Amino acid sequence: MATRSEPGGAGGPESAGGARAAGEPGPRRDTRGIVDAPELFARVRFRRREPAPPLRPYLEHYWLVDWDLPEPYVTHVVPHPSVNAVFQRYGDGEPWCEVAGIGLGLFTQELHGRGRVCGVQFRPGGFRPFAPARPVSAWTGRRVPAADVFTAAAVDAAAVVVPDGEDARVAALDAFLLSLRPAADPQADRAMALVERVRTDRTIRRVAQLSAAEGVSPRTLQRLFAAYVGVGPKWVILRYRIHEALERAESDVPAADRAGRTAAPGAVVAAGARPRGAEPDWAALAAELGYSDQAHLVRDFTATVGVPPTAYAATRTPG
Repeated sequence: MATRSEPGGAGGPESAGGARAAGEPGPRRDTRGIVDAPELFARVRFRRREPAPPLRPYLEHYWLVDWDLPEPYVTHVVPHPSVNAVFQRYGDGEPWCEVAGIGLGLFTQELHGRGRVCGVQFRPGGFRPFAPARPVSAWTGRRVPAADVFTAAAVDAAAVVVPDGEDARVAALDAFLLSLRPAADPQADRAMALVERVRTDRTIRRVAQLSAAEGVSPRTLQRLFAAYVGVGPKWVILRYRIHEALERAESDVPAADRAGRTAAPGAVVAAGARPRGAEPDWAALAAELGYSDQAHLVRDFTATVGVPPTAYAATRTPG
């Protein structure tokens, strides 16, 4: 029996979508969060698609996965601080949809046989306008039937996952989310901006630094993150650190390229590019990411991924 599908926190080998305004970024092309991304992409078809323009302020992207496997395959993801809505179908079973709150630990997924998933990755802080009745922390660590979360419109999973045409699936996702009529919320906008700052500003290594930079108290940040992100600011900072360390364990591509910010149009910066025999300087990386010492980085990495960074890097060294 297949287990539930992975949230689409990481990139894939294909990206597509509608036109954006000049200078507006498209879907990310990095593989951040996927453990051993090349192995996964060799077994499934993974694409990212852009949502309709009115939805883009709230969504990272749609993520579409199809597979037809001769034998089971287990994949692992270090989740992003994002909520996902996951429409899915396994074999000839009935389509269904669930809301996946932010996963606090390593997400493990077994895939086998045939299956299809159409996922919606919301921006960190962007989910609550679609389900305003409860704080986003209410869904953290949980997977809940979508009908229990989205009460403003009926959830028709078949309309999303049954069509063979990819464009039809994307159109069905657009139609469903637009039917929820997300209302503008300045607090959601602020939460999204704060998380984006944590993600992109390498100088933000502690909650006190974010608090000082924003001119608000740590307690105010805690309340805002609980209500709109689903986890605290410290958790977000640590999770982005682990994503960076995970990618560094797999590749020595410069940080800007790993994040997809300087990649050529249409390219994906995939893991596994580290030269033969090379290994990151873990002590330097720990300092770069704001850890007090290498031991703290090793502890967080091991607790999240399940093995120490040196052991993980060794499995990724081309042999």
